[in-house]
Amino acid sequence: MSVTTKAIGAAKKIKRRFDAQIKARTPVYLSPTRRIERVALKERVAAMTFDDGPCRTPANPSAPGDATPLTVRIAETLEKYGARGTFDVVGDTSGNYPDKAGKEGSAEWGGIKFDHYPDFGKDADGGAVNCPELIERLLKGNHEITSHTYAHVLFGPKRPVYGGRDPLGGVDPVIEDLARLDSYMKESFGYNIKLSRPPHYVDKMKDGFTSYDAYALMGYQYMAASFDGAGWLPLSDYESEVEAMYMPIRKELSTNADFFCGQIIFQKDGYNMARRSPVADGLERQLELLYSRGYRIVTASELLEMCPFADLSPDEELFEYAKRLLGAGYCVCYKDNTTRKDSTLTRGELAMMTRGASTVRERIEIVRKRISPTSDVRYDDPYAAAIKASIDAGELSLSGGRFFPKTEVTPKEFGDFCEVRFGKAPTISQERLTHGTAIKAMAELI
Repeated sequence: MSVTTKAIGAAKKIKRRFDAQIKARTPVYLSPTRRIERVALKERVAAMTFDDGPCRTPANPSAPGDATPLTVRIAETLEKYGARGTFDVVGDTSGNYPDKAGKEGSAEWGGIKFDHYPDFGKDADGGAVNCPELIERLLKGNHEITSHTYAHVLFGPKRPVYGGRDPLGGVDPVIEDLARLDSYMKESFGYNIKLSRPPHYVDKMKDGFTSYDAYALMGYQYMAASFDGAGWLPLSDYESEVEAMYMPIRKELSTNADFFCGQIIFQKDGYNMARRSPVADGLERQLELLYSRGYRIVTASELLEMCPFADLSPDEELFEYAKRLLGAGYCVCYKDNTTRKDSTLTRGELAMMTRGASTVRERIEIVRKRISPTSDVRYDDPYAAAIKASIDAGELSLSGGRFFPKTEVTPKEFGDFCEVRFGKAPTISQERLTHGTAIKAMAELI
């Protein structure tokens, strides 16, 4: 095993362990905001996302006299293969001062208190606000723009990796930051952002809210990734960094040519921690491998249009029903983007499935004011606002002042619910009401 392979494996192992710890601590519930890592697509189609741009400075290293902006080079490489990328852009990091440059090769390479893109002291050469010509170039190439926030400031603390960073104070300043970039894209380009990724995947905020709350308020979905393109990884030399980008893809494809079906691949539109940009050469090597196996690279939104779910593929009977409900604003999925079609539906889940998307702001207020809607549903229950709305609408009832949110919904109760909500009750033959049965029945009624 080469030194490069060992370094790649060690770095990715640490990253996977950190991601697994986050997932283990994160409760999963039905949500209007879904964390999208990969979808259950059986076609050879994948998406590539490029964080931290746009970047006006050229690739490092680059050929003498070549001043092509890194973002343009990435776009040209994608277009050479008929691919469309998803560029997860920032607005402007020039307001992130006073600050000091961090140690090269460390997580704080671009700043000790804040991030600066494309590099410390060079903020004017990065970000959508400073580089409108690059945004225009990306849109002309039919690439997608998503939000990596305006200033790329952490949503909350992240120790020990970014212990010296100053995070935003809570959901209100996070929303203000997201809205700045959202408004800029609408006003300057007539472009509506649909997806967002939080800086360094930090979700929890100081006031107890999370990125899921902020994205629900903004009408965004949480764009994550299922495969690391490794362009951020600093190794001993540039050639090793380029190799680290394409060798893992070659390895996976040699074992299973369908491995990348429905996957979202994480990439960098900027420099790694050694201030180099292996994506400038590594991306083409990746695309050569994928296209030799018949893959297409589409935008993240195009991928989600083909298949929005992590556990439900287009060839399944329930797929079109679930997609219809999702398009109508129903909370069909859990936070991890699964439908869990065979699990038994509870009363709290039924309320959330039908009322969750329309009660996002009410949930924020219930938490802030600590108002519990019933004696057995706390104010901080993620379904609290939806439950209250469902009770107020007469769709679900109380018994002795209690709601019993974890009690299974009976077919009779579901029929009564649908009679109130849709004016018609479906015929349910099963004794146990599953998520899949409820999804199909409601989709047929809307």
